[in-house]
Amino acid sequence: MTIKYGVIVPQGWKMDLVGIADPVEAYETMTRVAQEADELGFHSIWLYDHFHTVPTPTQEVTFECWTSTAALARDTKRVRIGQIVTCNSYRNPALLAKMASTVDVLSHGRLDFGIGAGWYEHEYRAYGYPYPDAPERLRQLRDALQIIRAMWTQEEAVFEGNYFQVKGAINQPKGVQKPHIPILIGGGGEKVTLKLVAQYGDGCNFGGNVEHFKQKLSVLKQHCDDIGRDYNTIRRTAIIDDCAIAETDEAAVAKLTPEQRQHIDGMRTSQLVGTPAAIRARLAELEEAGVQELIIRFVDAAQLDSLRLFAREFL
Repeated sequence: MTIKYGVIVPQGWKMDLVGIADPVEAYETMTRVAQEADELGFHSIWLYDHFHTVPTPTQEVTFECWTSTAALARDTKRVRIGQIVTCNSYRNPALLAKMASTVDVLSHGRLDFGIGAGWYEHEYRAYGYPYPDAPERLRQLRDALQIIRAMWTQEEAVFEGNYFQVKGAINQPKGVQKPHIPILIGGGGEKVTLKLVAQYGDGCNFGGNVEHFKQKLSVLKQHCDDIGRDYNTIRRTAIIDDCAIAETDEAAVAKLTPEQRQHIDGMRTSQLVGTPAAIRARLAELEEAGVQELIIRFVDAAQLDSLRLFAREFL
């Protein structure tokens, strides 16, 4: 298989650091997973951009995305590092572009810049951010993408949007990668989000089963054709929110939550659950559908054994 693999490191958002009382040890657990992925040969590591745990907000640890990105970039040596994905609403886009430029330099050019329109209303309200409707959040994302690219390509960035403006903003250094840091846009909205990918993105990302992925790529290709862009210049990534891999199917299923086990058939088609042989068949389907990189959250990543088993079988 030529498909590449990334690992979503445990940072607490999905209750994957529960039971670690010391926040320093919780961080060290996160960075051990990142370093293990680096040493095993995974292509990339990724962080969510969220503040409160899901499915229910709790007092459990949730490390902030961009400060953690910077730290993990220095804790690792080879692996690429990105966000899956940055919420556009949480930071001014010019500042975000400056932050990303800095991280690209301190990582020696290993940053993938993931961004999306945002969706977690509870966080918006709790942190005091306005929560406009989805169409407006997408219009804000359009402004932000243009500003971010301007900050990475213009000596003095100028952009006058409906939501954000820059007036001669200087951003030095602009990062290491040329022509600029790659932009991955998350989300599968067919009318707007995938059009933004065609216009401004270097990569796309969405989840779902194989047929869902094929449908989204078909729409993306049409948007590219409409504006005269080469569809093959966009890196096609998919996310697997739950991977439970083990030597036996019973052991793999046992790693899931009781609620997930109640929907095991759907889990097997939209996630990765089972033995290496069963997962190999799913990976072949995803690659045949057009996936070039699969970004995976192992449900028990903190224990490291699943990463090692996956690497032994597929890397």
